[in-house]
Amino acid sequence: MKPIHVLTISGSLRNASLNTQALRAAEQLAPDGMVFSHADLHGLPHYDQDLRDAEIPEAVIRLDAQVRAADALLIATPEYNYSIPGVLKDAIDWLSRMPDQPLNGKPAALLSASMGALGGVRAQYHLRQMLIYINVHVLNRPEIMIASAHERFDSQGQLIHAATAEMMREQLGALAQWTNTLRGN
Repeated sequence: MKPIHVLTISGSLRNASLNTQALRAAEQLAPDGMVFSHADLHGLPHYDQDLRDAEIPEAVIRLDAQVRAADALLIATPEYNYSIPGVLKDAIDWLSRMPDQPLNGKPAALLSASMGALGGVRAQYHLRQMLIYINVHVLNRPEIMIASAHERFDSQGQLIHAATAEMMREQLGALAQWTNTLRGN
């Protein structure tokens, strides 16, 4: 079967982001046949229709190309004030306004990591609502909300929580199956 190219997108710009660490862990836990690349949202401008109408910024063009080249997306978001970070919202807004919208019909899985007790659940549900509206095929289950995430990773950013690792394996297996179903395999 053809490999599944997964583009990971972290909604956090922090170097030591728990969400970015979760994406790295997911890559290590993925089933055979998944290959990964990583979007970089640094330098992505706020969405501005005037910029869009004048000349699309290079960072947006690069992200658009990455999404188009991917078979599926794995998006991790922190929770900021009960929602997603502005940089992730800007990325979605830019992509949703590109020609032949690259997110349309793309399979995706979501996860969130937070030091709090809810694991970013509110942000993840906001993200799900936005993606469904623009016709991203968001995987329903398993959902991954990593609560007390600072206790689930060691000081080097390695996932050390067995139950979280198992949930990630299940989600990635489901994403592979979902992607192949949408491909017609």
